Amino acid sequence: MNYNDKLLLLAAFVSTFFVYLRIRSRRALPLPPGPKKLPVLGNLLDIPTSFEWITYARWSKDYNSDILHLRAAGNDIVLINSFKVANDLFDKRSSVYSSRPKFTLLTELMGWGWLMSAMVYGEPWKERRRFFQKYFHPGNAALYQPGQMESVRKMMPRILDAPEEFMSITRNAVAGLALSIAYGIKVEETNDPYVNLAHEAGDSVTQASVPGAFLVDFIPILKYVPEYIPGAGWKKKVKVWRQIQENFRELPFRATLKDIASGSARPSFTSNSLEKLEPGVDAAHQTEIIKDTAGIVFAAGADTTLSAIQSFFVAMLCFPEAQLKAQQELDRVLKGRLPEFEDEQDLPYLSALVKEILRWQPATPIAVPHFASEDDIYDGYHIPKRAIVIGNAWAMLQDENDYPDPSNFRPERFLKDGKLDPSVRDPAQIAFGFGRRICPGSHIATSVLWLTAASILSTFNISKAVDENGMPIEPNVEYKSGLICHPYPFKCSIKPRSKEAEALIRSAADSY
Repeated sequence: MNYNDKLLLLAAFVSTFFVYLRIRSRRALPLPPGPKKLPVLGNLLDIPTSFEWITYARWSKDYNSDILHLRAAGNDIVLINSFKVANDLFDKRSSVYSSRPKFTLLTELMGWGWLMSAMVYGEPWKERRRFFQKYFHPGNAALYQPGQMESVRKMMPRILDAPEEFMSITRNAVAGLALSIAYGIKVEETNDPYVNLAHEAGDSVTQASVPGAFLVDFIPILKYVPEYIPGAGWKKKVKVWRQIQENFRELPFRATLKDIASGSARPSFTSNSLEKLEPGVDAAHQTEIIKDTAGIVFAAGADTTLSAIQSFFVAMLCFPEAQLKAQQELDRVLKGRLPEFEDEQDLPYLSALVKEILRWQPATPIAVPHFASEDDIYDGYHIPKRAIVIGNAWAMLQDENDYPDPSNFRPERFLKDGKLDPSVRDPAQIAFGFGRRICPGSHIATSVLWLTAASILSTFNISKAVDENGMPIEPNVEYKSGLICHPYPFKCSIKPRSKEAEALIRSAADSY
C-alpha cells in the first residue's frame, strides 16, 4: 500500500468515525417529553381516536413543551404544537422533513397512494406538483375564476328556493365546481353520481384516518392476515373502500376522455393538459400524471373547501355582529350589485372574516404527517430517523400569543386602521400545511370561500331558526372529528335581505 492509499484510508476512517460519533451523540440526547410508555405497546393506548388535536394541545401544556414524543408499537411519533417549531422543522429543515410516512391502510390497501398529499417526497410527487402548478398558478386565475363565479351564482337562487337544504346545496355546488375545474363535467342539481362518489370517498378516508382505529398502520404485517380470521373483518370493509377509490380516480377521467373523443368536452384541467402533452416524453406516463392530478383537484375541492364554506355559515349564525359588519362594508362598496373578484381589495373586513374562518375552525386541524428522513436534533431533543412528525394546526391557530382570545370569532384581529395588518400571522400559513408540502391550491380554496362569503352576505341574512312556537333555536353546532372536519347538520334561517336583494339573487344565474 503506497503513501497516498494510506492517506485515503486514514481519511475514510476519520470521516466514518466522526459520523459514528455524531450519530451516537444524537442518540444519547433525550427524546422530547410525553406520556409514560408501556412495554411493547408504548403509547398505543394513549392515542385518542377523536379530536386528537385537543388532547395533543393539552399534553403540550401538561409537559410544558411545544414538541412531544410518543411511541406506538415501535413507531416514533413527534407532535408539534407551535408555529415556531413547525416553521423551524418543516420549512427551515425541509430537506429532512418533506416526506410522508407509509400509510399502510390508506395508500397501500385502499389505493390512495396517487394522492399528492400522501406521496413520499420524490420524483412522482414532483411531477404531479409541476402539472398542478403549471395550470393552477395564481397568475392563471382566468382559467378557474370564471368557473368559481358560475358555481356561486348558480348556488344562490337554489338556496333562496330551499334554504333548509343549504348544506346539501353547498355540497353539490362545491363538488360540482371541483368536477368542472378538473374534468369539465357538469353535475345534476340533486343526487349527482359524481357528487355522491365524492361523499363516499371522503367518508371512507375519514374512517380510515381515525388514529389507532386500524392496527395495520402500526403493525403493517397485519395486512397479510386472511379476512376469514377472527378480528380481520376490517379487510372486507377495506375491499369496498378500495373500489370507491378506483371509481373516484377512473370514472370522471374516462368520462372526460369520452367527451374529448366526441368533441363535446368543456374546458378543464384534464382537457387542457391532454392537449398540451410534452413532445418527446412518454405520452402514457404523462396521461397517468394528468389523471392523478385531476383526481387530486377533485378530492381537495370537494372536501376541504366544503368544510370552510360550512364553517362560514356556522360563524355567521353564531356571531351575528361579524355578519352585520361585513354586510355594512359590502353595502358601501357594492351599492346594490353582486360582488366580483376585483372588489376584494376594497373589502378588508370581509378578507379578515375569511382569514378568521380559516383560523377559528380549520378544515384540517391536524396536518398530514411528515416523516423524518434522518436523525435530527432540535432544542436539545433527539428526533429519531423515520419518526412520524405531526403538526397540530389547531393548537397553532389557537395560540394566544398570536391570536388573543382565540375561542372568539373576531375578524378585527387581522385589521389595523381599517386595513389588513401584515404583522398578524396569516392563518393560511398554518391551515394549508407546511414547508414543501403546503397545499399548492390554497389560493383557489381561499378565493372561492371569499366569493361565497361576499355573495351570500351581500344578499342574505343568516340567523337563528325558530321552532314550531316561533321561538328562536339557540345554535349548538358540533363538529365531526376526522382528517377533514365538517359540522353536523344544523338549522338556521337564511332569508333575502330585501326585495332588491331577492331580485339580485334571482338574476345571479341568468348569464349561465
